[in-house]
Amino acid sequence: MPEIQAENALPRIVLTGRPNVGKSTLFNRLIRANRAITHDRPGVTRDRMEGTVLRSSLPAFAVVDTGGVTLGAHAAVTEGPEESRGFEEDILRQTETALAAAAGLALVVDGRDGLLPLDEHLAFYLRRTGLPALCVVNKVDGIEREDELTAEFYALGLPVVAVSAEHGHNMPLLADMLAALAPLADAPADSPAQKATTLRLAMLGRPNAGKSSLVNALSGEARMIVSTIAGTTRDSVDVRFARDGWDYVFVDTAGVRRRAKITDSVEKYSVSSALKSVGKADMTLLVLDAAEGVSQQDKRLMDLLNTRKIPFCVLINKCDLAPRTALKQLEKNIRAMLAFCAHVPVLPVSANTGHALDKILPLAEKIHRECQARVSTGQLNRAMAEALAKHQPPVVKRVRIKFYYLTQAETAPPTFVFFVNDAERVPENYVRYLEHTLRKIFGIAHAPMRLHLRSSHKKK
Repeated sequence: MPEIQAENALPRIVLTGRPNVGKSTLFNRLIRANRAITHDRPGVTRDRMEGTVLRSSLPAFAVVDTGGVTLGAHAAVTEGPEESRGFEEDILRQTETALAAAAGLALVVDGRDGLLPLDEHLAFYLRRTGLPALCVVNKVDGIEREDELTAEFYALGLPVVAVSAEHGHNMPLLADMLAALAPLADAPADSPAQKATTLRLAMLGRPNAGKSSLVNALSGEARMIVSTIAGTTRDSVDVRFARDGWDYVFVDTAGVRRRAKITDSVEKYSVSSALKSVGKADMTLLVLDAAEGVSQQDKRLMDLLNTRKIPFCVLINKCDLAPRTALKQLEKNIRAMLAFCAHVPVLPVSANTGHALDKILPLAEKIHRECQARVSTGQLNRAMAEALAKHQPPVVKRVRIKFYYLTQAETAPPTFVFFVNDAERVPENYVRYLEHTLRKIFGIAHAPMRLHLRSSHKKK
């Protein structure tokens, strides 16, 4: 693939602030998509998330949503709200990493709460970065209260703009002011670089299976907060990086548990976001925990991915923690469970030791290419004739099923349509035989495949 301009090549503006000032709502409003989970509970956002601001009148630039930072005097981390408790240091490190690559920053504050010590301490800390900065006073619902709700924030020594992320007040002005912080943003929003496609890989699996650790290991950067506490990842976070001429976007999703076990409203949003991300990705990496084995929920996820014909592979993570004989038996059990979709590859890996990590991206590229396979009608019908000659169609109710011709309807995944005299009489085992033959002839080893049978009484 040719080199392309990725989102991480755009100038970044970091949205930062204490918990629950509305950074994620602001982020969603700026990128015009519901990417970040928003909730009135403080501390929901933990990892940083990037998106692109595209306006016809402005150069493109990226915005980075970060978790709520709680700093006391002398830039010392203080205890945050209950949802982020224990993650305060991690959230600060994520914010610092984002600021290190930023062109500018926006300190988001809450106009209804007024100026709080946490805002002042954070502003003092941010001024030391030397980055162009802006104070965004959120939750100001109209022009009539702007002066009243913004007055005290001028004490922070930053340019001030009043907005309402929830209702859209002053958002065009905010976009203009943020773009002004990014002087290097000179690529037009509709340039080919912005339209370039990337290989999107969704990480799916139960909580604490090691999805975030794998993303960090593969990207070579500590982008995701990793903890032994299950459910650390909340948003479906995009992690973009380039390697060997390919541009990748890893979508690290929240852990998916059984619906009956989910009682927390934020987790419900997280799981919903995870499943939506899978539908938008080019391929899914289903991560299992070698130490935990395969659960009923893992089986449900396999069935879901197969039913929707989503390209996926199974990664058995933490393979270094399982005895060799137990790991081999686990891999054998998983392959038996995948008998209904035997094309799906199974790969034991370890984010901790790096075992087999170098195989993941080449495998993803191969499956992606297979999904785009396009076969001419002539080749297809020669393949059909070969399949029929090796194994004749069965006789059903004293009549042998007749196959007339074969065509490809679409790609991603490859979809083939057989025209036969009576589609309802073709048994499922013969359809599986045809699929196996097509895979072998055309080298489609791991991509999902759809086969449709249509009744017709005419040869083409």
